[in-house]
Amino acid sequence: MTRVPLTLRGAEAMRAELKKLKTESRPSVIKAIAEARSHGDLSENAEYHAAREQQGFIEGRIQDLEAKLSNAEIIDVTTVSASGRVVFGATVELEEEDSGARVTYQIVGEDEADIKSQRISVGSPIARALVGKAEGDVVVVAAPGGTRSYEIIAVRYI
Repeated sequence: MTRVPLTLRGAEAMRAELKKLKTESRPSVIKAIAEARSHGDLSENAEYHAAREQQGFIEGRIQDLEAKLSNAEIIDVTTVSASGRVVFGATVELEEEDSGARVTYQIVGEDEADIKSQRISVGSPIARALVGKAEGDVVVVAAPGGTRSYEIIAVRYI
């Protein structure tokens, strides 16, 4: 399997979720299944079927997280020497050329991406256009909403 790039923060969040699933969610769903079994006939027991379905989701997520963490390439952006270039994990401040609006994004792995938290996937059109560029460069992004031009105002490794 291929390596999955993750920031240090993203890997820690995955480990925390995995720990919670194993130590809290899994035992509570096992308890719910045991309680539902005690109610008798399992063929018409909605609580039992719901608990079993929940158990399937939890076990699937545990397997998914374990696989991603075992194939993770954890990159600590604070130790990267990129000489001012945009790289994985960098935080980039941009100014849209047409409107003058400023936005700040951190380029992260696909599993960490969350536009509300200003973290974009390294595979997104804007991140692909930014990688390798430096402060002061102008990038043209072909996005689903049309082409946009951005000037890179600052590149930080935090």
